[in-house]
Amino acid sequence: MPERVGAHRPAAVVLGAGAAGLLAAAALTEFADVTIVERDTLPAGPGPRRGVPQARHAHLVWSGGVRAFEELLPAVVDDIVARGGRLIHVMGDMVSRAPNGVWFRRFTATRHRNLVCSRDLLDSVLRARVLAGDHVTVRQAHTAVGLTGDAGRVTGVRIRGDRGEVALAADLVVDASGRGSRAPRWLTDLGLPGVTERVVDAGVVYATRLYRAPDSTATAGFPLVNVQADPAGAPGRGGIVLPVEGGRWIVTLAGTRGGEPTGDPAAFVDFALRLDHPVIGELLRDAEPLGGVATTRGTRNHRRYYEKMRNWPDGFAVLGDATAGYNPVYGHGLTVAAQCALAVRDVLRSSALTTPGTARRLQRAVARPVGVAWDLAVGQDAHYPGATDAPPTVPERLLARFLDHAVATGARNPRALGALLDVMSLEKPVTRLLSPDLLVPMLLGPKRPPLPGPPFTDREREIARRGR
Repeated sequence: MPERVGAHRPAAVVLGAGAAGLLAAAALTEFADVTIVERDTLPAGPGPRRGVPQARHAHLVWSGGVRAFEELLPAVVDDIVARGGRLIHVMGDMVSRAPNGVWFRRFTATRHRNLVCSRDLLDSVLRARVLAGDHVTVRQAHTAVGLTGDAGRVTGVRIRGDRGEVALAADLVVDASGRGSRAPRWLTDLGLPGVTERVVDAGVVYATRLYRAPDSTATAGFPLVNVQADPAGAPGRGGIVLPVEGGRWIVTLAGTRGGEPTGDPAAFVDFALRLDHPVIGELLRDAEPLGGVATTRGTRNHRRYYEKMRNWPDGFAVLGDATAGYNPVYGHGLTVAAQCALAVRDVLRSSALTTPGTARRLQRAVARPVGVAWDLAVGQDAHYPGATDAPPTVPERLLARFLDHAVATGARNPRALGALLDVMSLEKPVTRLLSPDLLVPMLLGPKRPPLPGPPFTDREREIARRGR
């Protein structure tokens, strides 16, 4: 006999206690008793775990994700900032080089602020908030092995732990298990046809190393430093210096096929010096490393078009990276996860969780933030050699050219940059790029010459010199 998750309210099971699963659980507690099923044993505070190997690399939450965080868990961003995270002004708190080699001017006219901290800190604060809720329980060290029900309705999930296998009955099962999701197989096991999938793999390899900041002010006020890769100059190489809590810099370097970084600590700074601009290597040349180099190769863009399936079972939904994973260079994973959870909440405020057809509505709703992030990522990555079996589509080629021109314009014009950031932050649809705020400056051309180099302040240059 399957165990019943909830007794008096509808019952929901969320697969995965990563950011996507925790945010989904936060959304669902308004409507149901929620059980989170997690394969790992969760750490008590900030700390690594096997199920989130990408946590070692640089992460950020775009302003569209920050807003979603706050709607789902009021004041959670303040909690993260109180523990050392930062809300950085885009572009005022950034020193950033565009793919075409133009340095962004450090405007403060835009309203966008991104959340930056280590992934371990972010996850620990989310866990503390969500798992303390009245309607949430967690089953750690349990693996989901399949769904129960049939092609018309999912009635629960089978999970396996040290004491064997058990079935949990639920009115809604949400798969937030990440890139390794087994939902395609589970759905075919129920008798449904396979889901359409697409992969665009630029062959990006990430290498990350922690460094001690030159002094305490180098995390409290030092800018994020970013050299973006250029798809037109394959292999594309880029990097980021992300000041985080604990007086540390997370430094992530990346390269596509033929230009990949390695896990060799002795080669790390040299790779940074050979980027299209050596600023990151210069910052690190005499900085103190904290540990070795962590590498990741699983960076492909992979989308599953669940929302397009002709038949979809009631009682089941997939969100976050289980629906689409992106090249992490664009930083959209956490923002999409938060907006997917917000979409779940908004649908359930107008359609009861147990009503037939609600699960399909959920799947179509989460496809909207997924689709925007997908178009932005694939519009760039599809142009790398070997990224996809099929050449970029005409819309993808046009979008890539348009974005290149938009970035060049935004680098010099705060009004144009604001429109571009509205889309990049996932706050506005891509049609925002067709607004006069961006089109007029694009047509008139730049009024300012490009910057000759990275726009550090005198104080920031002094901090950087202390590390050399």
